[in-house]
Amino acid sequence: MTAIESAQTTDATAPAPDADPEAVLARVLQIANDGAICTLGSLGHELGLFDTLAGLPPVTSAQLADAAGFQERWVREWLGGMVTAGFVEYVPADRTYYLCPDHAPFLTGRTPDNLARMMRYNALWGQVQPKVVRAFREGGGLTYDDYPGFHAIQAEESASVNDSSLVSTIMPVAGVEDRLRAGIDVADVGCGEGHAINLLARAYPASRFWGFDFSPDAIAIARAEAEEWGLTNATFVVCDVASPIAEPASYDLVTAFDTIHDQAHPATVLANAREALRPDGTFLVVDIKSSSNLEENLDLPWASFLYATSLFHCMAVSLGQGGEGLGTVWGVQTAERMLHDAGFSDVVVHDLEEDPFNAYFVARP
Repeated sequence: MTAIESAQTTDATAPAPDADPEAVLARVLQIANDGAICTLGSLGHELGLFDTLAGLPPVTSAQLADAAGFQERWVREWLGGMVTAGFVEYVPADRTYYLCPDHAPFLTGRTPDNLARMMRYNALWGQVQPKVVRAFREGGGLTYDDYPGFHAIQAEESASVNDSSLVSTIMPVAGVEDRLRAGIDVADVGCGEGHAINLLARAYPASRFWGFDFSPDAIAIARAEAEEWGLTNATFVVCDVASPIAEPASYDLVTAFDTIHDQAHPATVLANAREALRPDGTFLVVDIKSSSNLEENLDLPWASFLYATSLFHCMAVSLGQGGEGLGTVWGVQTAERMLHDAGFSDVVVHDLEEDPFNAYFVARP
């Protein structure tokens, strides 16, 4: 069972409106405790403590600290939180610790099942909460500069899926792998650190790839990876994708990986993508899978996480640019409508078993 399948089969429903007050109190206390576990888990992932612990036999706090290169007193307190969370087992007789074997797949490694990386978002939201409070009172939003390290966190998360599925599964879903092998022109809007484009450029050397993003820091990382890999068919450009990215009909394939919903002007970006496509081109949009109707998200186990992510980042940065504040949970229905409004006559939505968080929209003129 994967991490996501496990989450989907867990009963995480809230108490009924007429529930026993003690049940409500217990749930609220559990949420507060789980929030603390999330913070500790984020720290364990960022410091590599889960991965270090997974590679060791039962160890003392001093031995783990020595192996990880950290101060023992800090490591010991973190271990206390992880033991009481049930992530780590403690043997009192010899004061040793080991990572629970059933937890290890979901807390370590570079696979999509490692959900510890998601916990880092919550830690980042805590950093910006005072600015979000101000926005509630005064309006407006935040800027990308308010989120130190955000691109790195997002890049790590998306790479876990793209490394395993982009070439083998996602491109076949888009129906363009034969054309990519033959050689076509490809653009990625909102490319971030460009890992997806570099993966494609390495896999399809006959094709030509361009990545567009308005973050100079992210583009610099994308260019460095392309250079490290010796790619000559990947080009990265600093620009706002709300402006036309090229002359009309310049590309055979345009992609947008988890970026449309936090654009200041998403309808404009979609229209620009349609304009940039050749008549027989394909637009692949990968974005959050949810409903546009709140009542249809009640059974989604991570729905509250999505709304929090929207409020603390995606909606916030859109509003901060004077944008529409579409938000993370814009939903499949709104996405389909906006793609049609942008001039795409053929829109098909695909689901991937290995990526239940996202919907895959394949749109053609």
